[in-house]
Amino acid sequence: MRAFVLTAPGKYGVQEVPAPVADPGEVVVDVERVGVCGTDMEFFTGAMAYLHQGHSAYPMRLGHEWSGRVAAVGDGVDPGWIGRRVMGDTMLGCGACRRCRRGSQHVCEKRQEVGIRGERAGALAEQLAVPVSSLHVLPDSVDAVLGALVEPGGNALRAARAAQLRPGDRALVLGPGTIGLLVAMFARAAGAEVHLMGAADASLAFARELGFEHTWREDTVPDLPYDAVVDASNAVHLPDLALRLVEPAGHVVYIGLAGEPSRVDTRALVLGDVTAVGVLSASPGLDATILAYAEGSVDPRPLVAATVGLDQVGAVLAGERPVGAGPGPKFHVDPRLE
Repeated sequence: MRAFVLTAPGKYGVQEVPAPVADPGEVVVDVERVGVCGTDMEFFTGAMAYLHQGHSAYPMRLGHEWSGRVAAVGDGVDPGWIGRRVMGDTMLGCGACRRCRRGSQHVCEKRQEVGIRGERAGALAEQLAVPVSSLHVLPDSVDAVLGALVEPGGNALRAARAAQLRPGDRALVLGPGTIGLLVAMFARAAGAEVHLMGAADASLAFARELGFEHTWREDTVPDLPYDAVVDASNAVHLPDLALRLVEPAGHVVYIGLAGEPSRVDTRALVLGDVTAVGVLSASPGLDATILAYAEGSVDPRPLVAATVGLDQVGAVLAGERPVGAGPGPKFHVDPRLE
């Protein structure tokens, strides 16, 4: 089969590789859509921390935001899975440690991450092998595009829920990229008045196209009471700003990752009685995200600027926008395209 293989920072190719075989407890999926993520770009540049921590190594096959249809099953898997439309959890815990037994496999120390960590090949290929336990069935109302947006959506839903927003609350999201906009969508669906802060006029303009009228640059954020602030950026100074902007007794949610350590003043946390939450992984939010997409309370399809084939993945990872791409921040890959 054809697969996009990253062989070193900035070096890649579409290669003919052996098609996967379903081991016991696994399935093989015909991949229909894959999202390109900021994590993939960090592997492309060589900046991804896992490379330096020994969790990942080149050559590698990226792709952890995916949807497809089950084509084959391994021993011990119900043949009824064949033909089902699915997406899959990125985080694959060992299943035996204390964290896994407590339902927190997404922070298992020995976990594999599809297309990211532990030599588990990703979805930038025509087919993908994953444990059946990681699958989530997609209803007919959730198409392939939405299916590949469930994984980033699960992260965003968890962030919005951690903000504990009630109808009429005011939320400020720092960073109007894919995750920030998804957080804003889930916060709006919860009945909150949503504000977004960004650094680029184009991204703020796109947010307004999505119906978010309260968009600001950092120097224009109004002095209003924000019941929750979600940092979905990679700016090293914004974790502290989030804490300074939130209302006393409010919630600060950190889902973005800066390239170097950030500083926050814990005295502000204590004196403001502020709750601070970190969010890693979509795992606990996948089913709720599928339901939100199926019901239509959140529709993230406008975020996808273009869908390309495997041959164009390298250019996208290098920061090029395909000809005719829309204004959204997300790019999808259809491995079936020539």
